[in-house]
Amino acid sequence: MAHHKSAIKRIRQNAKRRARNRYYRSWMRTMIKKVRAARSRDEALPLLNQTKSLLDRLVVKGIIHKNKAANYKRKLEKYVNQLA
Repeated sequence: MAHHKSAIKRIRQNAKRRARNRYYRSWMRTMIKKVRAARSRDEALPLLNQTKSLLDRLVVKGIIHKNKAANYKRKLEKYVNQLA
């Protein structure tokens, strides 16, 4: 256990940030699963747009790297484009 006041505060901050980041990552993964579960293009397009928007927000917040977001978007777009 930390003894300095600043170290105790740092532990609290890290715990809050970790919980927030886990929430956003979980949300991201759920949205990606919803897009992949879609069986028609009409069903998948609105979900794809929401997911791309979420990925861009997570990049700005620093939760995921911009290249990781780009890779996710590319793969999801490829999937949606091959749907009939």
